[in-house]
Amino acid sequence: MIRRYTHPAMGRIWSEERRFETWLEVETAAAEAMAEAGIVPVEAARDIRERGGFDIARIDEIEQTTQHDLIAFTTAVAERVGPSARWLHFGLTSSDVVDTALALQLREASDLVVEGVQRLRESVKLRALEHRRTPMMGRTHGVHAEPMTFGLKLALWYAELGRALDRLERVRAGVAVGKISGAVGTFAHLDPDIEARVCARLGLSPAPVSSQILQRDRHADLLCALAITAASLEKFALEIRGLQKTEIGEVEEPFGRGQKGSSAMPHKRNPVGCEQVCGLARLVRANAMAALENIALWHERDISHSSVERVILPDSFIALDHMLRRFTRIVDGMVVYPARMLENLRRSHGVVFSGGVLLELARRGVAREQAYEWVQRNAMRAFHDHTDFKELLLADADVTRVLDRGTIDRAFDLDDQLRNVDAIFRRVFGVEPGDRPDAVAAPHASHA
Repeated sequence: MIRRYTHPAMGRIWSEERRFETWLEVETAAAEAMAEAGIVPVEAARDIRERGGFDIARIDEIEQTTQHDLIAFTTAVAERVGPSARWLHFGLTSSDVVDTALALQLREASDLVVEGVQRLRESVKLRALEHRRTPMMGRTHGVHAEPMTFGLKLALWYAELGRALDRLERVRAGVAVGKISGAVGTFAHLDPDIEARVCARLGLSPAPVSSQILQRDRHADLLCALAITAASLEKFALEIRGLQKTEIGEVEEPFGRGQKGSSAMPHKRNPVGCEQVCGLARLVRANAMAALENIALWHERDISHSSVERVILPDSFIALDHMLRRFTRIVDGMVVYPARMLENLRRSHGVVFSGGVLLELARRGVAREQAYEWVQRNAMRAFHDHTDFKELLLADADVTRVLDRGTIDRAFDLDDQLRNVDAIFRRVFGVEPGDRPDAVAAPHASHA
């Protein structure tokens, strides 16, 4: 991933230095586990821990000859360890080290993504509570439907981010797995007890069964979870982009002092942050497809997945980490225009209350098809002639023969339309109407 989107903490996890560090952690844990079991001299395990180190330039130099990065690594480490290095990598195959070490990186990177989702979710919660009662137009097919509140839109995001958390925590556990089972997974040279000891030292679970590698359905599951999270962020960002259209003008991503939107048009305030989030989501989704294709390998393994993972794993985590950071800033600084929301709601001349009128007619014995025809003809006239829908209904003899003015007025009552907003917020956030945003601790179970 290019530097533009790489933040230091996540970039460090996927650096060459960290990759070799995790390899050394696995090699050291294996030597110490074997020392405990009486396979490796205790002094040799101590030498490997105390003297073991590496120089990336030296590893690169050796790899020019070996054309094998793990062998280049162990050779470079052995040069520093000295005579005890004959016990380095004892009984192991390359993938024992590489796959187990990769699990350490995936666990660290997953932790950062989980933290990012948690931060974003908290920001969304605060804005949702702020706008719980801010009325706006709900849209289906891009067309005015019925009134809602902006807080409800954000509550939906909050619940979706909760599901993302559940998904990420599950796949984190699925990849936090190691294997020290040998060339084809038979433990031909080291017993399963050694694998258990190594994994315990590293905080990993041993794979119940493996071939030469950990099976790549685990990694595909992880990449799919990252892709779904990215797709959710794209959905949220796309909504802000839509609401920021000039003719809608209800929400705007933050625009900083000195920021410029166009080299040619000084008036432009473009949703470039949200557009960036949408663009990077495409990349993460594409990487998930590559991870799915990595599942099928020849027999006990081939190496076709390795080159792919060198790209898709760092890039997906780095991209999603950046997306989470940027979108959190967008949510925190998002400008909301309640007056514009109300203005847009009123632009439809009241036709968005047609559903309530339809139900009132049905309650009083009018056949649904007949009631629909009466309401629709007035709604279409209001739409085409820019005429007040309620006044048209009050002038319609068929309607007023069944409904009095008070009943029609109630069908147009915005507060009545939104009367269950607080009930939804109790389900999502566990809050009461009078609760302050900073006093709310939303239960984790509420995002089911």
